[in-house]
Amino acid sequence: MLDRAARLRHLSEVDQDLIRRANDPQFGRWLEQITATGGCAHPIHLTGSTTVYDAATGAVLHHYDTAAEPGERLLVRCRNRRATVCPACSRLHAGDTYHLVRAGLVGGKNVPDHVRDRPRLFVTLTAPSFGPVHHAADGERCRPRRAAGVCEHGRPVGCPAVHTEADPLVGEPLCPDCYDYTGHVLWHAHAGRLWKAFTDNLYNHLAARTGRTRTGLRRSVRISYAKVAEYQSRAAVHVHAVVRLDGARGTVDEPPAWLGTELLAETVRTAAVAVRLRTPYSPALGEHELTWGTQLDVRPLRAFGGPDGMADEAVATYVAKYVTKGAGAAGSAGGTDHRVTGADDIDHALVSPHVRTLMHTCWCLGALPDLEPFRLRAWAHSLGYRGHILTKSRRYSTTYAALRAERAAHERPEAVPADDIDTVTEAQWRYVGSGHTPGAALIAAGIAEDLALNHEIARAEGEDKGACS
Repeated sequence: MLDRAARLRHLSEVDQDLIRRANDPQFGRWLEQITATGGCAHPIHLTGSTTVYDAATGAVLHHYDTAAEPGERLLVRCRNRRATVCPACSRLHAGDTYHLVRAGLVGGKNVPDHVRDRPRLFVTLTAPSFGPVHHAADGERCRPRRAAGVCEHGRPVGCPAVHTEADPLVGEPLCPDCYDYTGHVLWHAHAGRLWKAFTDNLYNHLAARTGRTRTGLRRSVRISYAKVAEYQSRAAVHVHAVVRLDGARGTVDEPPAWLGTELLAETVRTAAVAVRLRTPYSPALGEHELTWGTQLDVRPLRAFGGPDGMADEAVATYVAKYVTKGAGAAGSAGGTDHRVTGADDIDHALVSPHVRTLMHTCWCLGALPDLEPFRLRAWAHSLGYRGHILTKSRRYSTTYAALRAERAAHERPEAVPADDIDTVTEAQWRYVGSGHTPGAALIAAGIAEDLALNHEIARAEGEDKGACS
């Protein structure tokens, strides 16, 4: 905690910065830039220019230069998805994710509407057990044992306590010495390969179930998906995925009539159970067999109405909410938001003892030559998991880049030349910094809160109008 003198000095710095900023002749334009970034907490500072020419005549159609901007800089969003890092950009990322996932479920964004009628599932794949952990069990005792006994390290193998979700013990191993931390980290390091093996199995098992060859099936069927990775309380990743059956060319082709939702669900179950990966033999670690966990959830999806399955809107909202969750958020067990540079960083990280041990395990394993390709030290902050939080197959739906380009064109229509003119663009840009001064950070946070409130009010009014119509 800062003492009173330090707090006064800090407040003085903020006040001085606010006064200096407000007295700047370009304060109005600076506010416009902050508003344009949505109140981004860590904007990128760029300097440079862009000129658009008519390719035929050489005439200048559009020119922009930062020379006239405050500080000769243009502020752009940091685009960080984590709410713990930048609330403003995380909200925008959540909106883009919602539209990306929803488009693959019900159409829109260049995806035909009839995809909603195809076989579609919401699948949850989990990690296997690496050792018993404390868990909250809806008011029931954690791990009741009539004859509990102790493990070889002298710790109880059971737990009679009733934990709440907020209990810091939830997710912690009953015995850290019995817990397979090496297996946990290796499983995270191979998570991408486990998913690839699962999708390959889907094609193979579908072919076997329908009496077709693998090559023949792949010529008529495409499995499209979007998946999000989530850290459980035990700090192990599990995967939520929307899986959709398409024809050979993706969204433009209908899948064969002999493939239905029920058949797809049965195939998902057998394909997941059949995944078996072996790590390369290591003199220090031996060989590990990697599988998916026994907890597997497969649910059909429905676009509108109907008593069975999960609603598309609910799935898209859930995925969008999760991708913005930072490692430092409440209930998160995914390490830290920033990379660590050594064991000292791990020792001082604000994480649970279990997560800290996983990070140290990554750091130690990362020194082994056999595991060098997995770059475990570089990914120690995410417990060895190297994948993106959200990934999708190529033809599932639109892309983040397309959504951002569409938004940019909507926000700056005057900068877009006529479609019938061939243009040449000349751009020269340079990175010159990032972030805010103390006073600017305060103003940006206020703008971000106001924009978020306005968005919530507009959404509520839209829902009310929809209910009344």
